[in-house]
Amino acid sequence: MKRTFRIATLAVMMAAFSSSAAMGQAQQESSSNEWLKDFTSRIQFNGYAQAGWSYQDPNGEKVNSYNLKRTLLWAKARITDRWSFLFMHDFSSVVQEFYTDYRITRDNSLTVRFGQFKHSYSMENPMSPTQLELIDVYSQAVLYLAGEGPDPLNGVNYGRDQGLMVYGDLLKNHLHYELALMSGQGINRSDRNNQKDFIAKLEVRPVDGLRIVGSGYLGTGNAVGVAAWNPTIAVGDNYTRNRYSVGAEYKTLAYSPAKYKEARPASLRAEWLGGKDGDVGSRGGYVTVAIPVVDALDVVASGETFDRNTDVDGWDQTNLTLGVQYWFYKKCRLQLQYTRCMCGDQLGKDYNWLQAQVQVAF
Repeated sequence: MKRTFRIATLAVMMAAFSSSAAMGQAQQESSSNEWLKDFTSRIQFNGYAQAGWSYQDPNGEKVNSYNLKRTLLWAKARITDRWSFLFMHDFSSVVQEFYTDYRITRDNSLTVRFGQFKHSYSMENPMSPTQLELIDVYSQAVLYLAGEGPDPLNGVNYGRDQGLMVYGDLLKNHLHYELALMSGQGINRSDRNNQKDFIAKLEVRPVDGLRIVGSGYLGTGNAVGVAAWNPTIAVGDNYTRNRYSVGAEYKTLAYSPAKYKEARPASLRAEWLGGKDGDVGSRGGYVTVAIPVVDALDVVASGETFDRNTDVDGWDQTNLTLGVQYWFYKKCRLQLQYTRCMCGDQLGKDYNWLQAQVQVAF
């Protein structure tokens, strides 16, 4: 009898222990699942790739090639409701961005950003290549003055720099401002002088779809190369590097295809830009329009001009572009564009430029 009682007691204890262990394991698994669910909800991955084909005949020399322009992947982590971090890498070039944002006010009127990111100068520079209409992406003036690459004094920086910025929206989102103190030396580089560059942007949104934008850049560059149109600046020299821009953009929901839930807007964007590097001034501008026509097809047209040295003839170039783009899935498109490039005497003869590109994004 006693033996039977002991066996029954042991069985009850083992059952209780097993039940407790099972409950503990279930709670642990539940807690782990909740943590994983919370973690994954705070991380967002995005990416895109742009590749295509190009034909040019500069100075009578016919050149055609396939190209892989961009393969970007980035992750954005929402650490808290006000604090976030972003890391972006271009697998066809270098690390592009890494920065943290902290929203100080609840109404989005003041946010602080620190790290390496697209700076505020011009309308086009902060925009993603997936949003822009041209296969060559930015206009000549923006490419040069924003430090995207064609300025040998500043080097290739993809319109990015390291620094500190404050930004926000005021007056019920009718006014947007950005103020930044930047290194001025570009991405993945330590500063080569003790100067910091100041950038300011003001964007007014009087009505839906319309924005009017002005920006200014006051800085001191340290030359990493030499430019034929600016021969007085040598490698290692500090020089004045100032810029300004003023422009406007209007978007209207002109066409709503059944293929997508969201209508594609017709857009018109124009901007005038200028700058001074040392004693040499430069200026230029662009007008770009995209009009949806049928289903997922847009017509794209652009006219742009840029003069690298306004005091010396022959350093100017004007491009006229006409093309189409077909959106085969949300952010994914096929593009075909023809550009007539009309060059100043210092840059060579006029030439033709035919481009095709596929964009895949998520």
